[in-house]
Amino acid sequence: MDATVAAAFVPAARAHPVRASTTSAPAPAPDDATTVAAATAWLAQDPDPETQAELRALLRGAQSADETAITELHARFDERLAFGTAGLRGAIGTGSNRMNRVLVSQAAAGLAAFLIGTALPGQTPSVVIGYDGRKNSQVFAADSAAIMAGAGVRAILLPRLLPTPVLAFAVRHLDASAGVMVTASHNPAADNGYKVYLGGANSGSQIVSPDDAFIAAEIHRVATHTTIPDLPRGVYETAEETVVQAYIAATAATVGPPRAQVNAVYTAMHGVGWDTTRRVLEAAGYDLPTLVDAQIAPDPTFPTVAFPNPEEPGALDLAFATAREINAELIIANDPDADRLAIAIPDADAAGGYRRLTGNEVGAILGWRAAERAELAPIADDAATDDDADTSAPAPRSGTLACSIVSSPALKAVADAYGMRFEETLTGFKWVSRAPGLVFGYEEALGYLVNPTTVRDKDGISAALALLSLVSDLKNEGFTLADHLHHFSGRFGHFSSSQISVRVTDLSSISRVMDRLRSNPPVFIGRIRVDHIDDLAGGFLGLPPSDVLRIRLVGGARVMVRPSGTEPKLKVYLDTSSVVGTVVERQVAANAVLAELERGMRELIA
Repeated sequence: MDATVAAAFVPAARAHPVRASTTSAPAPAPDDATTVAAATAWLAQDPDPETQAELRALLRGAQSADETAITELHARFDERLAFGTAGLRGAIGTGSNRMNRVLVSQAAAGLAAFLIGTALPGQTPSVVIGYDGRKNSQVFAADSAAIMAGAGVRAILLPRLLPTPVLAFAVRHLDASAGVMVTASHNPAADNGYKVYLGGANSGSQIVSPDDAFIAAEIHRVATHTTIPDLPRGVYETAEETVVQAYIAATAATVGPPRAQVNAVYTAMHGVGWDTTRRVLEAAGYDLPTLVDAQIAPDPTFPTVAFPNPEEPGALDLAFATAREINAELIIANDPDADRLAIAIPDADAAGGYRRLTGNEVGAILGWRAAERAELAPIADDAATDDDADTSAPAPRSGTLACSIVSSPALKAVADAYGMRFEETLTGFKWVSRAPGLVFGYEEALGYLVNPTTVRDKDGISAALALLSLVSDLKNEGFTLADHLHHFSGRFGHFSSSQISVRVTDLSSISRVMDRLRSNPPVFIGRIRVDHIDDLAGGFLGLPPSDVLRIRLVGGARVMVRPSGTEPKLKVYLDTSSVVGTVVERQVAANAVLAELERGMRELIA
């Protein structure tokens, strides 16, 4: 957006069609007797003493006409935790609408049936299963391995708790038919989850439609017709440490020797990232960072943070304090399963002396790095096509940069400048990782894919190494990462972004906001006139249907509105840019529009 628009917030809008809401009326809730019967049947097949005791207490309360207990039973049994492209994710507890051993066992049996049903004649499908340090992750993983082995699938359990990127790597490394990672990533401590990857033609990416629906149907069949004690259990394998060693070697090989060592701080956010990160850094020749000791060991209670997500306010406070003690040049943070990366740099104007970079800032500079590397060493033909046989056109020799639709337009500016292909995908690395000819992909929620030839998912460890390598090169040349961001704005334009994230307890409130924006679309956001609105609910320009509104503003700014796919949140993404004037003038112009959009959107979604 140029400086004149930033100053004036005017111009005329074009008419735009807006899709009407198609939300159907919800089915009536089961009566108390039906829900109590479902809970009683569930109790009879539950192998977990903790959730057994939880459910017995609720049933006793219901028998005593305790309204709180009855309400809780309805919350846990009237619906089922949905299996979709994000797999399963929810609070740990008893009931079909919670994460527990019954639900996970049903999911494992359903996935096994899907794998057997889609295997080639005479082929035994295989699955590799990983788990992080959250509550019940190991037992959920072991249950899955035993049940899938009992169903006739070759099941391989990773040797210990490990980061999600190691599991994503193992699917390809072991040429497995599928992968399962038991993790809730950066969700609150009460949650756990179940991510599914597919091998073969899917190249180790997370599942997408229609496979998620096929798997969900098998899970429903198991839940309807089989009880957990009736599911056969078999003997599964435990993978050798060589799988982890192969990931470490492949990741360390993505960078050259350090040109200068960097004084850095690292936090694992009470997760499983440090041991693998340490071994990768050692293999690549980098000095080990100073650790945030209170957050370095896996701890499922996440005692030092309200939410174990580096994006959340306060999550990096201990890292900032540690950085001040050693005058660190860089802060590196992984989320609990180490598939995300947060970076912070010294900033005299920031409270505490350090500023966390946005996911868009990190994505832009890693994308720039990838473009420069691709220009110097174009990807080989087989790297561009082997995993992308479903594409009709070959990828350019220089490859593709890709990001999600809610990520900054900055990556497109880089791709255009280097003559590379740019792909915009739906939110989630299940989509980003499938971009044809991919050399780098990211999404603004701190997810980066820098080594698609080995891992087809976001990887906070390889991304940390790539960023550390970049900072090392810059330091050797007398520059900092802050300098590099300044240079980016000078070359490609200054891009500003912000996010409004509204956490809710009533999910229907999110639907009401989306319906209101569709039925009564805004003409202005703040004082900036709307140019047009793209409703992605029915699919748009080749993108699959998604509950997303993309609002284009006169002058080039953009607002995206969508419900979160993994948390009870409504998310609003704001993006502005300027290519006019000096870097400082570009920053002022873009930030002025950003502030106006944020003010206006907060009013609209209130």
